[in-house]
Order: sequence, then C-alpha cells, then structure tokens
Amino acid sequence: MTDSNDIIVELENVEKIYRQGKVDVPALRGLSLEIRKGEFTAICGPSGSGKTTILNLIGALDVPTRGKVLVEGRDLGGLGRGALSRLRRDRIGFVFQAYNLVPVLSAFENAELIMALQGVPGKKRRERVMSLLAEVGLEGMEHRRPDQLSGGQQQRVAIARAIASDPAVVLADEPTANVDSETADKLLGLMERLNKERGATFIFSTHDPKVMDRARRVVNIVDGQVESDEVRS
Repeated sequence: MTDSNDIIVELENVEKIYRQGKVDVPALRGLSLEIRKGEFTAICGPSGSGKTTILNLIGALDVPTRGKVLVEGRDLGGLGRGALSRLRRDRIGFVFQAYNLVPVLSAFENAELIMALQGVPGKKRRERVMSLLAEVGLEGMEHRRPDQLSGGQQQRVAIARAIASDPAVVLADEPTANVDSETADKLLGLMERLNKERGATFIFSTHDPKVMDRARRVVNIVDGQVESDEVRS
C-alpha cells in the first residue's frame, strides 16, 4: 500500500472556466489527480485540452473555479497572497518553454535569483550555483547573459534556477518546444538524471513524444478530463 504522505500534489474535482466575452469556456471539467514524491510525470493532450491550466493551478499562478488544489497537503485556496508567493518561491520550481530568464543578468545571476530572494547567504549561493551550472553542462559560461547563450543553454540555466532552491516539485511547461531534437534529448536526459539522483519531482505539460517516451507516468488529458493514466515500470 502506498503511503498517503507520499502525495505531493492533489487536485480534487477541479473545474476551471475562462470567460471570453459573454461565453464561458471550460478548461477543466471535474478533474482529479494525485502526484507522488519523486515522480517523473508527463501530462499530455492536444492544444486546448487543459494541460497547461493544470500546471498553472499547481504553481499557484491561477485559481480553480471549483474544487481544490493541494501542494504538500496545503489547500492553495486557503492561503493568502503572501503565503502563495512564498510557496511559489520556496516549494515550486518553474521551467517555461520561453525560458523566462532576466536578460540583463548573467547565467550565474539568473540561476541564483530564487536563492537571493530567499535570503540565502552569498557564499552558500555561489557554491550551489557553481556546482549546478557545472552539473547542467555550463561550466565556464557563468558570466554570459541570455543573449550570449543558445536556446538549449538558456533552458539549462532555467533548469538550474528551478532546482537551485531544492523545491518540492518542478513544473515544466513544454520545456522542449523551442529547441532542436538533439538538444531536447540532452535536456530530458539532464532532467531525468536530476529526478533520479536528487529525487526531484517533475511534472511536464507536453505534446512532445520524446517527453512521453521518457516519462515514467503519462496522464492524457482530453477536453479537461483525465482520459488515461499510465504508470510505467
């Protein structure tokens, strides 16, 4: 029997309705889902199926119309703005398809940004970031700004930033969408290794077959509901 304490993310009968003009557009229709610690899960589905909405709700970037979203047992609907901000800063790592790096900051400064906001001492930040950048294959590129890095290198910085503060869960929204096939393979291998060696929980939204092939769990979303949920050995 699996310990319920292993559940790190839970969506309970979640509905999300967007308003477009005078029309209600349902994105999620009573969706329930549990993610356990250490999972490497791909949430898949066609455009408009609701997969990015799921990540936005887990990451406290949006709120459900109905239902509950819990992270580490905390109901996000019961948290105030300050608590949600701290949750995003301290417990959730984000990897976006557009990288979302700060253009005027170096790779090092981008990677240390969350820890700086947390007030982690400079020496500890430097040691951790230098180690992480080496681990993601960017040793010697610490002082380059984003416009001096390739797309794949920028995404590596984003991955280092996402895990630098040791979050409970890393949310990756179409992380391979803006890189070539070879770079995508390398990025996925990197995230897979971080998952196995560090125990980092990864949740992807994707329609990339490469991500689905690597995932150990594939949740397929159609019309805002779970159509299938496959756990692989």
